[in-house]
Order: sequence, then structure tokens, then C-alpha cells
Amino acid sequence: MFPKLHEDDIKSQTMGMSGEDIVLSPAAREVIPYSFECKNKERLDLWKSLEQALTNCGGRQPVLVIKRNHSRVYAVLEFDAFLDLIEERNGKTKQVQKKNHKRISTTNK
Repeated sequence: MFPKLHEDDIKSQTMGMSGEDIVLSPAAREVIPYSFECKNKERLDLWKSLEQALTNCGGRQPVLVIKRNHSRVYAVLEFDAFLDLIEERNGKTKQVQKKNHKRISTTNK
């Protein structure tokens, strides 16, 4: 998936340690601009977990990775970051995004 990286460029943090749950080398951070907080729980305080992801992200885009027994793995990220991924997949550059960018309003009515 990441041909420029070596196996030791991406490491899992020991459970209970502070900081990010997936530790990226400087080379990996060039390729993966995200910070990962991982939770494997049956009951999850989503907002507390998101706050922890934000606290530990070090200025990179936080992603909360969640799972529980017998379920799929999900990634939770800010809606604008999700839209950026869709735009990038469709071949738009960052420069074009910023110039002609309109977002969907997410305010409650």
C-alpha cells in the first residue's frame, strides 16, 4: 500500500501509553498526514474519544479508528477532511479546492 515506506515506519503504540496510538516515522508522516487514535470497545464515549484524538494529533488531521467485537473497523474524521478526500480522489488539486471551494452547510435548522 505504501511502497516508499519500510515496515518499521509505522508502529503500534503499547496499550496504555500516552500520545498517538499509531506511531509514524518522519518518512511515514510525509505520506500519511493523519494522526490515529484507536478504540476497541463495546461501549464508546465518542465525544471523549474525539477530544483525545484532537489532543494527541500534533497539528495533523486526527482520525478516530473504532471497532468492537464482531464488527467492522470504522474511521471517524472531520467532515471537511472527508470532503477533501472525495475531492482528491476525483483529481482536484489543493489549489483548485481553495479557489473554488463551497461547502455544504451542516448547521441544524
